[in-house]
Amino acid sequence: MKLSFLDISIIVLYLLSMVILGWVLRKKARENQANYLMGGKQLPWYLLGMSDASDMFDISGTMWMVALCFVYGMKSIWIPWLWPVFNQVILMMFLSKWLRRSNATTGAEWLATRFGKTGKSVLASHNVVVAFALLSCFGFLAYGFVGLGKFIEIFVPWSQVKPYLPFDIAPAYVAHFYGILFTLFAMFYSILGGMRSIVLGDLIKYIIMTIACIAIAIIASQHLHGQTLVVPDGWFDPFFNWNLNLDWSRLIPEAGKKITEDGFGIFGFFFMMMLFKGIFASLAGPAPNYDMQKILSTRSPKEASKMSGFVSVVLLPVRYSMIIGLTVLGLLYYQQLDLSSPNGVDFEKVLPSVINNYLPAGVLGLVLTGLLGAFMGTFAGTLNAAQAYIVNDIYVKFINPQASTKKIISVNYLSGLVVVIIGIILGFFAKNVNSVLQWIVGALYGGYIASNMLKWFWWRFNANGFFWGMMSGIIAALIFPYIFDGLPLYNWPLLFIISLAGCLVGTYTAPPTDETVLKQFYFTVKPWGFWKPIQQKVVAENPSFISNQKFGLDMFNVVLGIIAQLCLTVVPMYLVLWMKLPLLFTVIILAVIIFILKKTWWNKLEN
Repeated sequence: MKLSFLDISIIVLYLLSMVILGWVLRKKARENQANYLMGGKQLPWYLLGMSDASDMFDISGTMWMVALCFVYGMKSIWIPWLWPVFNQVILMMFLSKWLRRSNATTGAEWLATRFGKTGKSVLASHNVVVAFALLSCFGFLAYGFVGLGKFIEIFVPWSQVKPYLPFDIAPAYVAHFYGILFTLFAMFYSILGGMRSIVLGDLIKYIIMTIACIAIAIIASQHLHGQTLVVPDGWFDPFFNWNLNLDWSRLIPEAGKKITEDGFGIFGFFFMMMLFKGIFASLAGPAPNYDMQKILSTRSPKEASKMSGFVSVVLLPVRYSMIIGLTVLGLLYYQQLDLSSPNGVDFEKVLPSVINNYLPAGVLGLVLTGLLGAFMGTFAGTLNAAQAYIVNDIYVKFINPQASTKKIISVNYLSGLVVVIIGIILGFFAKNVNSVLQWIVGALYGGYIASNMLKWFWWRFNANGFFWGMMSGIIAALIFPYIFDGLPLYNWPLLFIISLAGCLVGTYTAPPTDETVLKQFYFTVKPWGFWKPIQQKVVAENPSFISNQKFGLDMFNVVLGIIAQLCLTVVPMYLVLWMKLPLLFTVIILAVIIFILKKTWWNKLEN
């Protein structure tokens, strides 16, 4: 299908609105650094939550999830626990408010509230977080850059564009050209308008995306009416045994081959490993990227909790309406789709192939605009996070502590431009989207978890332990691919043990953090965990202080929250497939959980 005039008009109108948005909000953003990087900490929690959800709605991830749904059916709802998606529940219940109470601007600045501001170990821990944050931001920019270019190339072939341009581009770099083109739009409105333009831009994109996702779900339901999906037994069942037991051999043998290649056949073991990793990764808190910046930008700790909870509510039902809709259309018309690739059938091409062939004019434009906006939103949020670290944690901290507001804004502009250029250059060197993603998730995030978990829950953990835990984990994660074959998830326990050993050795080879810093942190943040020596001293100095005794309640709420998150995922899937009895049971379970959480979480939120 070629793009119609209506589709092109929708896309162009969206791009123009983003440029205008950045230009209009530039004056407000220039008032001071807080306005530029964090919207002055005055943006309402629901807008920040919607913006955060929009940033998670990326093109490459959605293509991957449609492929999973096609092959694994309802059981695909568990596989995103690899990230893990339920980290938003743990943030919602307690970690977001703990993080926001610091009143910091970045994750590196937050470390000063936990470990102090002076000392070699403190400086080393600060530097390793800044380096981690910038590398992850650069990686995500390259990841989005490559994914967007390849996606646009499917719908806008170079042969159609070439006659209107005075130059030609080699086929190998067409995707990069498209990536640069749309990156410039994202760069313009995010650099000029700062956090406010990013959040409002995400709001516009979310509205477009919601309309597009609902339209896809309705179209899929209409096509499914009177027809039956040809899938193996167990495809409609979200529950599983030790083995996956999805036999595609007589239907689509290539799907069975994908299950084998993915390494998910022994699903019970795979699930246990995901859960094990996911719990520790979630307890570590958000990585220093756009998610953390949105939490730190909320008006209060109470609103930070609400924002993190709102993310799942506005993201999952909308996103899975699109995922199940495209999956249904892909299954119905599998024989008509072109999913071929040099390595055989590529199920990640289900999304672009279905969109290109089975969506009417107008809806196609909305979907493309929404997915394009998803890239721009993620890009802009990541860019904003990188700017915050460069300006706040490098320029102001080390180079020019007395810089004026005008000077700081100018450095923000310059740093944004430099970050974009580096992201584009890395995009040119990246072989494909998956190679960048595996590097980020494996090498970087592999070394992140142990140090960032212990910093919340153990008083004796110090900056030296943080540094060596991060370094040992990252180095091990970089080496592991050359030593071990197979799914990286199965090597994660060893990686975690190495990183944890680095934390313990580093901690006990250096003195504890200054007691004044620890008491102030405990008094302000009020974490639960292994804080008894510090708790006793805080209570001795402040007899009216009430320590956090909510561990049991928080864990109870986390369990309920994860179940509710799964319900939000499967409701649109049951609805499109019109599985009436499971839909009814799921809605009832969700309603009961909402009622309970209203009493055990919402009513008990405090700053």
